[in-house]
Amino acid sequence: MLTEDEVAQAAADLESDLVERKESLGASAKDKVAQAVCAFANDLPGRRRPGLVLVGVDDAGEPTGLPITDELLRDLGAIRSDGNVLPLPTMTVRKVRLRGRDVAAVTVAPSSDTPVRYEGRVWVRVGPRRAVASRDEERILVEKRQAGDLPYDRQPVPGARPEDLDLELFRSTYLPSAVSAEVLAENRRSVPEQLAALHLLAPTGVPNRAAVLLLGRDPAAWMPAAYVQFVRFDGRDLTSPVLDQKLLGGRVGDVLRRADDLCAINIRVALGIEGAVTEQRLPDYPAAAVQQLLRNAVLHRTYEIGAPVYWYWFRDRIEIHSPGGLYGRVNEGNFGQPGVTDYRNQTLAEGLKHTGFVQRFGVGIGIARRRCAENGNPPPEFAFSPAAVVARVRSAR
Repeated sequence: MLTEDEVAQAAADLESDLVERKESLGASAKDKVAQAVCAFANDLPGRRRPGLVLVGVDDAGEPTGLPITDELLRDLGAIRSDGNVLPLPTMTVRKVRLRGRDVAAVTVAPSSDTPVRYEGRVWVRVGPRRAVASRDEERILVEKRQAGDLPYDRQPVPGARPEDLDLELFRSTYLPSAVSAEVLAENRRSVPEQLAALHLLAPTGVPNRAAVLLLGRDPAAWMPAAYVQFVRFDGRDLTSPVLDQKLLGGRVGDVLRRADDLCAINIRVALGIEGAVTEQRLPDYPAAAVQQLLRNAVLHRTYEIGAPVYWYWFRDRIEIHSPGGLYGRVNEGNFGQPGVTDYRNQTLAEGLKHTGFVQRFGVGIGIARRRCAENGNPPPEFAFSPAAVVARVRSAR
C-alpha cells in the first residue's frame, strides 16, 4: 500500500501512466474509474507497480475539497465486488490527506491473470490515458499470463482438447455474455484465441478445469466428483427413510438449473387466511435463500477431492455440505459480511457471472439471511471445518 507521501508524489507527477485523477464520482466518473482499475490491473507496459486512482483531485494534481464520505468509499469499493471487472482486481480504497484536504485513493495491483475486462472490454494504459486494447495488445496480455502457481480451476485437464467443449454453446451464449457486442463485431480471433482470452485454456492450449465445468460436453469424464447429491429424508437424520434422491451432474449451469427445479418441487406451501378474504402463501423455506446457498456451495467448493456437494433435505431443516474449508481472506469472523469474499475458483466465478447465475459478488449469504427473515425462518446457520462448510436452514413450520 502506498504511503501518504507516495500518494502526494504520484498526484504531482502529471505525466505518470500510473496515476488517474477524478474531481468527483458521478455516474460517468465512476465508469471511468472502473476502466482505470481494469487498465492498471492489466499493466500492459509491465511496470509491475500499483496504479493509483485519486478521487477529489483535479487534472493539475490539486485536491478539490470533495467530501470523502463513507458512502463514496463504499461506492469505490463496490467496483471490485459488482462483477463488472473480471477477473476480480486486487485493490484497496482509503481516505488520505493531500495538501491538507481529504481525497480518496484507490490502489490497484498488477494482475497475474490478464487480460482483465470491464463490462466485456479490455482496458489498458497508453501513456497517461486509458484505451480499449487492440487485438495485438490483448494477445500480449494473454501471453504474459503467468503459467505457474495456477489455481486448480485454471489448471489444464490432461488429455482434454478444445473439441471436448461445447463450442457452439461457447460461441452462441458464453462469448456474447462475456465480451461486448462492439468488440465481437470487430473480432477476427480464432476460437482457441477467444477461449484463451477468457481464461478457459491453459498456456499449453489445453482446456482447463473451469472450461470443462462450464462448457464440457461430459464434465464427469474429467472431474467425476463435480456434481450435487440430493437426498430427501422422511425424518431428522441420515438414518431416516429416503423419500427421494437425485444426482445432479453435467455442466455447472445445468446442475444449478436442475437444483432450482428440485427446490421448487420440494418446498411445501401452506395457505393461511389473513382477515376475511386475503389468502397468504406460507412456504416452509424461501426458495431464493436455498438457491443462494447452493450456488455458494458449488462455486466455493474445492474440486480437488473426490466428494460432491451434499444437499440433504430433512423433515425440519435443509443442509448443504460444500467440500473444502474457508478460503483466502474469508474466516469465521467475517464470513458473510458484505463485500468480504475470496475465490479459490476464480474462472468459475467469472463464468457464473457471465451466464447470469451470479449478479454481484459477496452478497449471496446476505440475500439468504434476508430471505429467511422475510419468510419467518430462523437465520441460516453455518459450521466450518478444514474439510467442509455446512449451511443449514431450518423450516419456518
